[in-house]
Amino acid sequence: MITVGIIEDNRLVREGLTDMLNELDDVRVVLAGTSLETDKLKAAEPRVVLLDIGLQDSNCLNVAETVRREMPTSQVIVMDLLPVDEEISRFVNVGVAGFILKDATFDDFVGTIRSVAEGERVLPARMTGTLFSQIARLAVQRGREAALEAVHMTPRERSVIALIADGMSNKEIATNLNIATHTVKSHVRNVMEKLALHTRLQIAAYAHQQGEEEKTAP
Repeated sequence: MITVGIIEDNRLVREGLTDMLNELDDVRVVLAGTSLETDKLKAAEPRVVLLDIGLQDSNCLNVAETVRREMPTSQVIVMDLLPVDEEISRFVNVGVAGFILKDATFDDFVGTIRSVAEGERVLPARMTGTLFSQIARLAVQRGREAALEAVHMTPRERSVIALIADGMSNKEIATNLNIATHTVKSHVRNVMEKLALHTRLQIAAYAHQQGEEEKTAP
């Protein structure tokens, strides 16, 4: 059962989401409120926290950061998002696991919840370009380009990086490479440690950056 917490200050949206999600066999809303109440959220221990980006009395980014710091086992999904690259990268950097756009369908919504609950990182396809570009620029600005190029990667790790960049999940990568899912997870951890990255999205951004550099190389 996927337990869900909802932080949404629009009562109609909050109650509507709660009712629709509770109709699913594998999802249960354990807490729904208008603002972050850390003690209540800790007591409920939701696997996934749905966070409205337009909270009137709170800064959504600060709330997301607090949830990730205080409840590291709870994954955060930001709802009602417009595809603005600076905004996206800030949320990725504080550990947000998924994003749901304003025009998402309920099926998209549920699919994102299920994927994030399984440990995946979910970004709508039309947002990936802006995120990749933003993170690549930040990496260069911080002087990490040379360090990234110097990192030694095994052939298998490079294959995993490429498939993550293609948007594959751990299960899909395992099938593609004919290896176990737990082996894929081990490779992902190794890659993150070597590159000093924190999310699969940042791995994909790294792969995208390297690909662009190869295209422009003389």
